Amino acid sequence: MTPIEQALDDYIKVRRKLGYQLRQPASLLRKFVEFLQAAGSSRITTKLAIRWATQPSNAEPACGGRRLGMVRQFAIWYSAIEPRTEIPCSSLLPSRRRRKPPYIYSDDEIARILSRTQQLQSSKGFRARTLTTLFGLMVATGMRVNEVVGLDRSDVDLDQGILHIRQTKFRKSRYVPIHATTVAALKKYAKARNRLFSAPSTPAFFISERGTRIPSQVAHYNFAKVSQQVGLRVPAKYHGRGPRLHDLRHRFATRTLIQWYRTGLDVERELPKLSTYLGHVHVSDTYWYLEAVPELLQLATERLSPREVRP
Repeated sequence: MTPIEQALDDYIKVRRKLGYQLRQPASLLRKFVEFLQAAGSSRITTKLAIRWATQPSNAEPACGGRRLGMVRQFAIWYSAIEPRTEIPCSSLLPSRRRRKPPYIYSDDEIARILSRTQQLQSSKGFRARTLTTLFGLMVATGMRVNEVVGLDRSDVDLDQGILHIRQTKFRKSRYVPIHATTVAALKKYAKARNRLFSAPSTPAFFISERGTRIPSQVAHYNFAKVSQQVGLRVPAKYHGRGPRLHDLRHRFATRTLIQWYRTGLDVERELPKLSTYLGHVHVSDTYWYLEAVPELLQLATERLSPREVRP
């Protein structure tokens, strides 16, 4: 193992002990070290860092900025070992990506998606049941896909109607209460799952026909394909372009806020509740919907009294 490879391993170990997961950064930094070695360099230079960060040439500019930021943090660490290390300036590449506006699915579109998912074919006929229930849970709760597939059976309390979301984004955990109709749907799925897999090898609540945990990539892929088949995404070889699985989370958030406005609730006071339910780190993450969804912005404006409106 070369000195820079050893330094990278030590860097990753220390950061993880501090609580960082570093899943993507660890993989990308190893590729960066391979790039340096292929270029015949045993040290980090700004020129090589930028050349690596901006590959491929058609990548989003913000992607290059994020990759360069990962290199910069490692370079700061490595400079204590290799004094010739160059630390790239953080302003060399743009690092902020414009957040995509949410797509708010209509009730009819949700019905079409779930109906088509129920028709998915598989050898045991269990694929359709699993994905329909999984997508339905996302519609009902606004949970992230990795939170749903990460649920273990011990995290799902169907007697109390509560889900325990453990250590997901930003290493936050929370409890998510669910509606009685959602509880009924999950009980129905669990009964079918237990009948087919009496002793599964995984503790996962949602499992594949092989008895394993459902990867989030599988959920994304199947949702994209179903969306293409019902006309919501442009047909393509892979995922194509159009509304995403994550937009189910946006739908839940915006519909909740719209309902609060229409029923006359004090949304500013209620907003922290939604932020906590969704697992947002800051309430400002939830406020984003007021700017991103025109109907919400209009409702918020209409709620302002004349004395609150300033020229």
